[in-house]
Amino acid sequence: MQAAQTVIFAPVFGKLRQIILSIIDFFHQPFARWIDKRTFRYLSCGGSGAVLNIGVYYLSYHFLFHEQDVQTSFILVRSAIAAAIVAFCISTPYGFLMSRYIVFQESNLRGRVQLFRYLLTVAACAVLTYFFVPFFHYTCGIYATVANILTNIIVAFFSYAVQRFFTFRVKPELAPVEES
Repeated sequence: MQAAQTVIFAPVFGKLRQIILSIIDFFHQPFARWIDKRTFRYLSCGGSGAVLNIGVYYLSYHFLFHEQDVQTSFILVRSAIAAAIVAFCISTPYGFLMSRYIVFQESNLRGRVQLFRYLLTVAACAVLTYFFVPFFHYTCGIYATVANILTNIIVAFFSYAVQRFFTFRVKPELAPVEES
């Protein structure tokens, strides 16, 4: 069944990928002398992921949780954290797909290795988010959505470095061994 799904969906996703690349590359043209194509693609995909994250966070905080803390059977989860968790669960798969198929397509690491490393990166970003959102919102008194935006900026710099040099790096091909 999986092979049949691949045959059906591969052309659709391939075409979608080409459309996304065409749009991003079109907007890259005016900036080409200042920023390389991969970095522009990362900024575009990361920016769209950040907008998605912020939008989901805003909707969750205000309309899903009604700015009220959530009592689970074990702990009380503050509304700012609960909204961050919802936004995280939606923006993470989106971010992986955009990074793998749009930004870092030259990576020759296996997909499962990329996914594992991406999830490690995401875990580190989640820890940063877990500490920065409450710090900005509850300690510094910054409005929750603004606290989330500031957190996204900090986490984006960290994420870019880790993704470029670890998660989606290009593994050097092994040089052939010369026989004596």
